[in-house]
Amino acid sequence: MEREVRVRFAPSPTGPLHIGGVRTALYNYLFAKKMGGKMLLRIEDTDQNRFVPGAENYIFESLAWCGIQLDESPLTGGPHAPYRQSERKPMYMQYAMQLVEAGHAYYAFDTAEELEAMRERLKAAKVATPQYNAITRNSMKNSLTLPKDEVQQRLESGEPYVIRLKVPHKEEVRLKDLIRGWVVVHSSAIDDKVLMKSDGMPTYHLANIVDDHLMEITHVIRGEEWLPSAPLHVLLYRYFGWESTMPEFAHLPLLLKPDGNGKLSKRDGDKLGFPVFPLQWFDPFTNEKSSGYRESGYLPEAFVNFLAFLGWNPGTQQELFTMDELIEAFTIDRIGKSGTRFDINKARWFNEQYLRAKPDEELAQYLITALEEHHIECSLEKATKISGVMKERVTFPQDFWREASYFFVAPEHYNEQVAGKKWNSSAVTVFEDFKNQLDSITDFTADNVKALLTQVLEQQGKKIGQVMQALRLAITGLEAGPDLMAIIEVIGPKETASRIEAAIAKLQPFAV
Repeated sequence: MEREVRVRFAPSPTGPLHIGGVRTALYNYLFAKKMGGKMLLRIEDTDQNRFVPGAENYIFESLAWCGIQLDESPLTGGPHAPYRQSERKPMYMQYAMQLVEAGHAYYAFDTAEELEAMRERLKAAKVATPQYNAITRNSMKNSLTLPKDEVQQRLESGEPYVIRLKVPHKEEVRLKDLIRGWVVVHSSAIDDKVLMKSDGMPTYHLANIVDDHLMEITHVIRGEEWLPSAPLHVLLYRYFGWESTMPEFAHLPLLLKPDGNGKLSKRDGDKLGFPVFPLQWFDPFTNEKSSGYRESGYLPEAFVNFLAFLGWNPGTQQELFTMDELIEAFTIDRIGKSGTRFDINKARWFNEQYLRAKPDEELAQYLITALEEHHIECSLEKATKISGVMKERVTFPQDFWREASYFFVAPEHYNEQVAGKKWNSSAVTVFEDFKNQLDSITDFTADNVKALLTQVLEQQGKKIGQVMQALRLAITGLEAGPDLMAIIEVIGPKETASRIEAAIAKLQPFAV
């Protein structure tokens, strides 16, 4: 009988969730839903020294903002609760002891000083990677080198110890990665990892394997940085006798810096001017603030679409996908092996596409919110019309106010470079005539405004290209923008006339 697909996202609450972690969560979610399976969230907080207050809630909030709906988690509960490893602490020792009793793990009593001395000896002997392994363990203080009665005495006296995995001396460890194919590692490259720390907490390696087994995880989709640990995990499954239910592995390619030179780090974002976290983060220890995609104005659906394409592609020309469409299209075999350069311009492009696809009335709410902050009243009808005019020119919701403030506030300053080139006495003559006839338009629409302007220009023997930029300057103070007739339609005849009068007065020195 085929097992139900079950995946997990298992972050540590040691700070804000990096965008690479969000991508891992997204790929897990897409795969689980595509296969009709379940996704769970497990908080791996065994390293209490690195625990950061607020980080766990940040993880919950980030996933919810992205639309990743969890089937089991510390918040929702589930049949394999608890979903925080710190709350599962009592059970891990029995599994570590199972390995000790089977001869696959051992007690190690080495002090920090003794471990450092061992490393220094190996460095002096020109050993490239000093480690506690099948060779060096024989000269250390552990239950493999000490007499049984001494080991028992040390345990009974309460002497600190760790439990280490006993990695075989000469053996090839093989696993098939769903992205990279067969991975073969010689056991000499694997050290005797600590499974249980001296404080009674399990390390990542032990807790991860035990929990994945007990939670019936069928596929482990995680970052490439965990690939070196995968052979160790295969050994643990083998030694526990769980090989037949061992999950399949898929190690995701790295997210690279925009120049492709190295992994995208937490520091890169603020240095290069873009977020690397889904939400804004305040460090509780340093009070340092890091920007987030949500607060920067990215829509969650645009962020998710962008993220999905960082390492995966659908094999078609389609770029815009809803979450349901991503689920339908997603397959692990379309994930690349090599790292993916991070391109913030592509993220902005996705945001523009999703903003433009929204109904004008929905976009109007962004503008109305900003207007309220500036104590400006505006009807929904007017805000909707402005949003329709502006939406091809904005990237973020906050741009509606910044780009469209001239709809509500007459210009106080004018682009002098444009004034020097385009503002002249013949243009002023046209504007005077145009301004005086605005009240004659019974149906004040962009088309009718343009018809009046064309009529005035014909009467004065001028062409529209000779005055258009100067007229835009009078109305907005700027050299460029959306359709000027549409702007005039929105602000109305009275305000248009008022702005033309003000511009004629203020730009008089240019009217030569």
